[in-house]
Amino acid sequence: MNKFKLALCQINVVDDKKANIKKAVEMIAISAQNGANIVVLPEMFNCPYDNSKFKEYAEIRDKSKTLDAISKAAKDNNVTIIAGSIPELDNNELFNSCFIFDDDGEIIGNYRKMHLFDIDTEEIRFKESDVLNAGNSIEVFDTKFARIGVAICYDMRFPELIRIMTLKKSDLIIIPGAFNMITGPAHWELLIRSRAVDNQLFVAAASPARNENLSYVAYGNSMIVDPWGNICSRAGEKEEIIYAYINLDKIQKVRRELPLIKNRRNDIYQIVEKNIN
Repeated sequence: MNKFKLALCQINVVDDKKANIKKAVEMIAISAQNGANIVVLPEMFNCPYDNSKFKEYAEIRDKSKTLDAISKAAKDNNVTIIAGSIPELDNNELFNSCFIFDDDGEIIGNYRKMHLFDIDTEEIRFKESDVLNAGNSIEVFDTKFARIGVAICYDMRFPELIRIMTLKKSDLIIIPGAFNMITGPAHWELLIRSRAVDNQLFVAAASPARNENLSYVAYGNSMIVDPWGNICSRAGEKEEIIYAYINLDKIQKVRRELPLIKNRRNDIYQIVEKNIN
């Protein structure tokens, strides 16, 4: 299938795991009722984005109420789900992890955030590395609709990562993310559109809604961008679901007309990289 419908659920995450899971399941069902084939949840959709909360909300993969609920939602609604991310506990280590479910409710892969968000400016200080561990694997997943690369939030600032996913034949990059009220207005749209234009593919970034009652306030503005850099759909700051039809033929059309991938000088890049250090 070269065309499918994508839904991004901009959930208003609160300090209540049961409420967050319930809202995610409800929004998945609404997305499916509106014809979505793939549904995306935001970063830390079951948990406030807060270092002090990650361990409290963390779950082990095989004993996870959150993942069980999303698995059931995928099967019940016959949709593929990119389940944002949750704090995952594995051998006493915490990870910011995204799980991918097929429409039978089976986990077909998971990605652990590689680049931990450590920021220290005059306006904000936040260090994921104080609590979380970094993943070490670049993941691209085959679904019945598209080949999908997954990155999480701060990962999108590293063009090398998205380029590798592109070279691994991704059609669509999914980025659950929670930029804040400093980095969001400055860089959110810029980075999403840049990664789409650089790699000439679709990029979709799903944020939590803006909740002023939490210690970390997400920017919102979930967004779907096409291979030419056009914004197909964009949320505001509040809880909502956005949709877009993803026509994979557009990737090849753009790459024929402006052959960036084909014109890469990998022969030169490799020589330079060997001599940088």
